[in-house]
Amino acid sequence: MKSNLINNYRMGAYLLVAIGLINLRYQTGQSGVVTHSLTIVIPGAALLAITWVPAIAKKLETKAVQGVIIALGLILIAYAVIN
Repeated sequence: MKSNLINNYRMGAYLLVAIGLINLRYQTGQSGVVTHSLTIVIPGAALLAITWVPAIAKKLETKAVQGVIIALGLILIAYAVIN
């Protein structure tokens, strides 16, 4: 797998985990904060875990998968910022 591509996936995953944890901290006291934050953290953690499994990481090279992951990542980032 291309090392730049795998690093980009990992940085995106770290970004989602960080945004989710920041949301958890700064929205303390609001109802549903744990659910809201876990909605962001869990996909980030899953993506990070997938990048370490060589058989699955190979599938991340295709353009279709790249597009889907970018779209989902942007949606999750927008969800974190808007809410």
